[in-house]
Amino acid sequence: MATVITINQPEVIALIEQAAKQLTDGDTTEAVAQAIRGLLARNERKGSLFGRNPGSAIERAGVDLTAPMVDLEMDAETGRELEH
Repeated sequence: MATVITINQPEVIALIEQAAKQLTDGDTTEAVAQAIRGLLARNERKGSLFGRNPGSAIERAGVDLTAPMVDLEMDAETGRELEH
């Protein structure tokens, strides 16, 4: 694992220094770390969140999560006319 990273592009160095002054009182290492954490967090949120954190959703015994929530027959399936 790298312990030192060298950046030679002046525009990137200027961005890091500007961010460090505004966000971390001049700490360039922390400014880079915050940027990387932000990129990782943004990338992590793609897709469904269900099942990502074990124990975050608890299913009680006897509950079928795939069963319909309402046991009523839908009006469209009955063929009955609706009164408005």
